[in-house]
Order: sequence, then structure tokens, then C-alpha cells
Amino acid sequence: MDSMTIIAVASIVTAGMTIAIGVVGPSLGEGRAVATALTSLAQQPDASATITRTLFVGLAMIESTAIYCFVVSMILLFANPFWNHVIALVPGK
Repeated sequence: MDSMTIIAVASIVTAGMTIAIGVVGPSLGEGRAVATALTSLAQQPDASATITRTLFVGLAMIESTAIYCFVVSMILLFANPFWNHVIALVPGK
């Protein structure tokens, strides 16, 4: 295998692992946050506005972790900094 193929395979595998592992934590966190918020709403319906507002802020913060993993995987696939290094090493280019 040449170096371009190795970089491509490593980038694709790393991007897949980034998404696979990086989404599990936020998914579990969001599920637990919603379950806890629903329990709190059932116990104190008068505080629904405060609980809902806090829930949405928390969900946005949790979701940002998954978005960062997505951004890293897109960088690895489409803007990989190693491509320029490997292309510079290829003779004749």
C-alpha cells in the first residue's frame, strides 16, 4: 500500500471511531437528563417553566460534545492536514 492509501484508510477509520465513541456519552447523558426532568416535572408541576428552561440549556451543552465529534470527523475526512504533507513527499509533484 502506498502512503496515500494508508492516510485515507486511517482517516476513515478514525472518523468512524470518533463518531461511534463520541456520540455514546452525549446520547446517554441526554436520555438521563430528560428522564430526570420528567420526574421533576411530575413531582413539581408548578416549577415547569424553570425546569424546562434549565433542561433545554443542559441539552444544548450536552449536544455540543457530539457536534464537536462530528466536526473532528469531518476535518479528518475532508480537510486532513496530513494530505498536504504526504502530497509534498510524492515524487514528481
